[in-house]
Amino acid sequence: MKISNKDLDLGLVKRAKAGDYQAFDLLVLKYQSRLISTAFKFVKDQQIAEDLVQDSFIKSFKSIGSFREDSTFYTWIYRITVNTSKNYLVSKKRKDELIQTDISKEENYVIEPIDKDTPENLFHASQLHKIIIESLNGLGEDTKTALTLREFDGLSYEQIAEIVNCPVGTVRSRIFRGREVIDDAIKEYRKDHQASYAEIKS
Repeated sequence: MKISNKDLDLGLVKRAKAGDYQAFDLLVLKYQSRLISTAFKFVKDQQIAEDLVQDSFIKSFKSIGSFREDSTFYTWIYRITVNTSKNYLVSKKRKDELIQTDISKEENYVIEPIDKDTPENLFHASQLHKIIIESLNGLGEDTKTALTLREFDGLSYEQIAEIVNCPVGTVRSRIFRGREVIDDAIKEYRKDHQASYAEIKS
């Protein structure tokens, strides 16, 4: 008996829920091109569309435990991608509106930097940089290379794939995993910092 596409995906989802990264990689490879086309319809920029789909897969992986198995995985990740794309457009529109509002004001004003170079801020910036580098160095060599070429050198997924001689889908999966590790490390640091600050205030 032929296994349906939904049942195949469901099997991969169940493995992903159990912590099988490779199973989730297969889902990424299967649907990323279709989802990039979906995101592109909203943002009209290939690079941004690729990044939005990457973010969508990160969101779906982190909340995979809440996925209800009575619907298809593609329908679920499709909705996440659409919402992520719409949120990006709303955020961009608000940012542009704020910039236009500030520029159109007639009164004289001095733009204050959001983050002043206080010793405390400089210390925390240094700590964040240290955490990012440590997290990056803790990644596997393939993941570290892909993420470095993407984030620090600004190369496209296609360029990275050519450099490391592997499929574009594999590059995206490596970058997805690397970003997740670094993102979790930064969140952990901020949580600890906020807890320490609360103790000092109390």
